[in-house]
Amino acid sequence: MNVLVHGISGAMGTQVVSLLDGENLFGYDHQAHPTVETYNHFDFDESVDVVIDFSHYSMIDQLLDYCIKSHTPAVICTTGLDESTQEKIIQASKEIAIFQSGNMSIGINLLLKLAQIGTQHLNDFDIEIIEKHHKEKIDAPSGTAFMIAEAIQSIKDLTLDFGRHGQDAKRKDNTIGMHAVRGGTITGEHTVLFAGEDEIIELTHQASSKRVFAKGAIEAAYFLKDKEAGLYNMNDLLGGISWITT
Repeated sequence: MNVLVHGISGAMGTQVVSLLDGENLFGYDHQAHPTVETYNHFDFDESVDVVIDFSHYSMIDQLLDYCIKSHTPAVICTTGLDESTQEKIIQASKEIAIFQSGNMSIGINLLLKLAQIGTQHLNDFDIEIIEKHHKEKIDAPSGTAFMIAEAIQSIKDLTLDFGRHGQDAKRKDNTIGMHAVRGGTITGEHTVLFAGEDEIIELTHQASSKRVFAKGAIEAAYFLKDKEAGLYNMNDLLGGISWITT
């Protein structure tokens, strides 16, 4: 498989490269080519089968233009995308196969399902999401935190409340508290806290290495290689998980 690693010199790009032993690799990094405005300069001797993207939110629109023009499937792992870029991904998926996930860990995607079950059965519990990452992470809250929130919101109509401060910071009803912690070299930790009367339930996923995300992205690339146009996610890769009880 010929793979274009978009963001090849970044922390995640280097992890992807280290795991793609034996694959034909190409790479691009916006920090190395900050003035490039299009991807028309790509001129490979061999065609690219799939793009794995761990880059920067500002580069996704241009990447999509390249993928549509070359009809190349893309695994998009970059987070912090605005509504305009997200809509462009949806439109692009009508022409090419796109795999998008805010977190490529299988464990996190299991956590999403457990959070849905908790939301369904713990009706009177307050829900908080706490995520922790290294001090160099740009976006906050993380894409994974938003994934968890969206999974919860698919079960119950709740609004997001981003952090608390001031003299009138009492918890609002029908909300999900969202909290971002940044420091040191934390790879990634996400906790869903269900706080009820006299009891607390916590669901926590902790990544001890970035390799787990790179492995998931590579699995997604193999999954996507021969797919038709469409927008895919980890649930598709895992064969669909639909065991929420009633």
